[in-house]
Formats: sequence, structure tokens, C-alpha cells
Amino acid sequence: MADPVAITAPTTVLIKVIHCIVGIMTAPLPHPTGLAYHRMGHCTGRHRWWRPLLGTLLFLGAYLVLSLVLFALSYGVGAAAGLRELPDGGHDFGPLANTALDLTSIAIALPLILLAVWWPGRRPPGTLSSVDGRLRWRWLARCLLAAVLPVAVLAVTAALLPDSGSDSGEFGAWVGWRSFLTSLAVLAVLVPVQAAAEEYVFRGWLTQAVGAFVRSPWFAVLPQAPLFAAAHGWGTTWGFLGLLVFGVVAGWLTIRTGGLEAAVALHVLNNLLGFGVAAAVVDGLSSDETAADSPWQLALADVATTLLYAALVLWLARRHQPRRLASPVASSPAPAPAPATTGRTVGHHGESGQDR
Repeated sequence: MADPVAITAPTTVLIKVIHCIVGIMTAPLPHPTGLAYHRMGHCTGRHRWWRPLLGTLLFLGAYLVLSLVLFALSYGVGAAAGLRELPDGGHDFGPLANTALDLTSIAIALPLILLAVWWPGRRPPGTLSSVDGRLRWRWLARCLLAAVLPVAVLAVTAALLPDSGSDSGEFGAWVGWRSFLTSLAVLAVLVPVQAAAEEYVFRGWLTQAVGAFVRSPWFAVLPQAPLFAAAHGWGTTWGFLGLLVFGVVAGWLTIRTGGLEAAVALHVLNNLLGFGVAAAVVDGLSSDETAADSPWQLALADVATTLLYAALVLWLARRHQPRRLASPVASSPAPAPAPATTGRTVGHHGESGQDR
């Protein structure tokens, strides 16, 4: 008969590990004063100058490795299926599958950047979401509602603009409801994660990495904007400037509202619009154009709607007042040791009782 101790020991260890992880994820922010979003690297008191640098290097290395693994897997499947090879070295799985692979290759950055915050950042991953140490779902919902009008204005403006004469020309005819709804279902799952991954890397990690060394929010916000624009490739000057403005405005809203919700909301709806329009026509998802390739008319419309969204979010922020600083944790002197005759111990939070 099996030894009960041998059976229950691994279970006990697993429970302790899960309890430790949950404790790390939900731990309060032990800092005596409030911190702005870009200074959240100091929220636990464990900040060292090398942590943001090491975290950035480890993130880039891990992202490169996972990207290569994803490419190798897709290449192997494509080669085994005898699919046509594309100029970039991959295989043609079809417009929707190719788009899904591209979105996934960006989305994998999200868990990696959260791991960089946890280690070597040595702080709760939720501190990358907001100064509350978590994603504020109610505030995110309000920002999503605020983004509907600007995104709708952008869609109408883009439809009314004359043909830009891009290389892609006309995409083609309507794909049909079945293909369109299938594409929308896939995009609805992947686009939010892809857009959030970009926000957590640029407006999140990079802003806080720079903010760990500087107090000015502008010095923390500005470096990530050109990097964000450059990550989309160089298309047109106007397209680059449009992305640059988006990065600056999204970064400022992040500081002003104390979290990434406002930036994520606009990014998600904006990308859903772009991919949704492309999915509606034949070969629309086959285009490799991005916002970096925008003509000047569309870039200016994008800038105008971004500023409109910022005005709406600031109006909402005045009404609902999302927290802009990390909650101060009251600092109190350490309690005196309890007399040995009481037979009681002082718990972790200063409460009497046995500390388990």
C-alpha cells in the first residue's frame, strides 16, 4: 500500500507554490508615498539601476527565441503540407491564417514582458497595468466607449478620402458573410491581445524603465514614441508622424490616468477597425501595409481622431477620477516584541495570533 505521506507531499508542495504565486500577484504596494505610473519601478523598494536594463535584455532575447520557434513550427507545417513558399521564407497558409500568425508573433510579447516585471523587476506584474497594481476593468470599459466615436469618425473619413494610389490598389470584391464572420471571430480573439502586447511593451515597460531613472513624466513618455513608430516599419513620412503622435498621446494618457487602459482601448478598437475592413474584401488581409504606410490625408485624420479621443478621456477622468498615484501605504514603527509570558505572537500585519 502506498505511503500516504509520499502521496500528499507533492500536493502540499504544489499548494504552497500556488499560494506563493498568488501572494506575489496580489501583494499590496509597500511604499510610504504615492508614485506616478512612470515611477512604479520603485513601488516595492527593490529597485536597482540594473533591473530595467537586465529586464529589457532578457525580454528581447526571450522574444527573439520564441519568434524563431514560432517561425520554425509554421515553416515545418507549411513544408509538410506542400504549401507555396512566400518571399519572406514562410509558407502561404491563406490570408486569415497568415494574419493570425502575424498577430500571434506580436501577442507572445505580452506574457514575456509581464515575466520581466516579475523577474528581474521583482515587483507584481499588475504594476505594469496601473498604479492600482491591476487592470481596472471598469475604467477600461469607459475608455472603450470613449473610443467608439473617434474610431467611427476615422472610419468615415477614410471611406470619404480619395484613392491614395497605393501599391495595393483596390483589394477586391466582398468576401461573403461566412468568410467575413469567420475572420471577425479570429480577429476578435487575437487583435486585443496583439494591441495590448504593444501597449504593455511601449507605454508600459519602456515608460517605467525610463521613469525609474527620471522624475519628469515627459522624459519618461517621449523615448517610447519613436521606438513605437519605428517598430511598424518605415512607410511614409506622414505615416511615421501619425504613429509618433499616437505614441506621445497614448503615453501621456497613461501617465495622466495612472494606467494603460486608455491606450489599450484606443489601440484595440483602431486595430479592429483596420483588420475588420481588410477582412471584408477579397485579399484584403493579404496586404502588408500598416499605419506606417498611410498617406498624408489619412495620417492627419488619424492624428485628429487621436486628439479627439484624448479630450474625451480627459473629460471622463475629471468625472470619474481614476487613481493617478499608487495608493500610499501607511508606515508605522515596528511593534515591540511581545513579552514571553503572553504566549502569543505578532502576525504579519500586526495582528495578534499565530502567523501561519
